[in-house]
Amino acid sequence: MAIAQVKDGKIVETASETSVKKAAQSNGMGKDAFLQLLVAQMKYQDPLEPTSNTEFISQYATFSQVEQMQNMAATMELSRASSMVGKLVEVETTDSKGETKSVQGTVEFVVYENNKAYVSIDGNLYSADDVVAVIDQTYQDAYDLAVLFNNAMDELPLYDDLTLEDKEAVEVLQKGFNSMTAYQQGFISQSNVEKLQKYVARIAELQAIADENNKTTDPDETDGTEGEESEGDTTDTE
Repeated sequence: MAIAQVKDGKIVETASETSVKKAAQSNGMGKDAFLQLLVAQMKYQDPLEPTSNTEFISQYATFSQVEQMQNMAATMELSRASSMVGKLVEVETTDSKGETKSVQGTVEFVVYENNKAYVSIDGNLYSADDVVAVIDQTYQDAYDLAVLFNNAMDELPLYDDLTLEDKEAVEVLQKGFNSMTAYQQGFISQSNVEKLQKYVARIAELQAIADENNKTTDPDETDGTEGEESEGDTTDTE
């Protein structure tokens, strides 16, 4: 059962429906239409000035060339579409309102119908002609990782507002960056790389200050000193 999306009382076409409909309407004049025109020309020709056999042969030869070109184009389109199976692609199609819709996903299989190839993405069919990019999975993974990293960097406070409460977040980002390959690191902007280095250094400074303060105010050391002084005073009294 087909389910249509309704918005403001009107049925809204999905990107898949728009892509398939556009492909179906773009077949143009095929060999069948060409043959029908040729038959109609023979049927309604002027009996006083009939078309010569040479002209018919010439037109039929043209028909044969058109048929061969269509078959070749269809074979190339099917081959191109079949090569996309299992790959990550991006599809762009324009709906009836002129709005461009972009869909990204892995091609599951290819359907060939009426000399047109359609790719299946998440269970929906799209014209192979609407595939605008075949994306390398390694590239996509690196890009997605960079987006996550940059978003996490943006969530950190300003440099002057850093506290030791931010230590764990900074360390996680540092470990994450260090675990990336050189290719993946290349997707991180230089400004964020420098920002991370500054944040790591600042956290180290804050930790050193905190450790120094803990040493000067350590109650165990203070109690030990007072005990030694009391013991010395008792000895002097004796």
